[in-house]
Amino acid sequence: EQCAEWNRPQEPFHVYGNTWYVGTAGLGAVLIDTGAGIVLLDGGLPQSAELIANNIRELGFDPADIRFIGISHVHYDHVGGVAALQRISGADVIASHEGAKPLRIGALLRDDPQFGGGLNGQTFPAVDDVIAMHDGTHFEIGDVVFTLVYTPGHTTGGTSWTWQSCEDGRCLDIAYVDSLTPVSRSGYRFADGLGDTLRATLERVAALDCDILLSTHAFSFSMHAKLEQGREAFVDPDACRDLA
Repeated sequence: EQCAEWNRPQEPFHVYGNTWYVGTAGLGAVLIDTGAGIVLLDGGLPQSAELIANNIRELGFDPADIRFIGISHVHYDHVGGVAALQRISGADVIASHEGAKPLRIGALLRDDPQFGGGLNGQTFPAVDDVIAMHDGTHFEIGDVVFTLVYTPGHTTGGTSWTWQSCEDGRCLDIAYVDSLTPVSRSGYRFADGLGDTLRATLERVAALDCDILLSTHAFSFSMHAKLEQGREAFVDPDACRDLA
């Protein structure tokens, strides 16, 4: 039931400059046109892949031109569609070192707060050609420089992405921020594991250069409300701090 709600179709839209939203109504997926190929962030559920690919085509891009797929965190609702999108494009996939491990085998590891406990979504299609990058890595493709920012807590491998986008001579910093919520199996204690890490992550997110906030779930950045207000509503230099 939750997956069906997350996976409702969403009309793709222009965020700013070289950046478009191509995800579903509930799950984030972002396209960045670098001038030397497409970078896609996240792939939604397994059943989201076709919707995301169609959204990319609707914008006039070709999913076959995806060069890299960046990952926020390795849960089935954000990486479930990555393997299919990789088959369409031949793209390499970029993740944190901790995120790359479960992504390659297609299953959660024991260090994930949601591992076990009878929860659904323990597995997802495994992904080939995963490149693990360190915290703070600057990754350049075309005329865009991306920075990987490790933001663990929701998962051990959680990663946020930042880049700059320009339009009509105005350049803004965009942050695609990973999930920050402490969601776990019954009995898991964040105080014994990721609690302090998550607090440090919140401080790090609050300090990001962040004129426009995008995130893994539409509710996290009030996407639908901002769409009703107009595109300029996405520009908010306090958005990352307010989210944290």
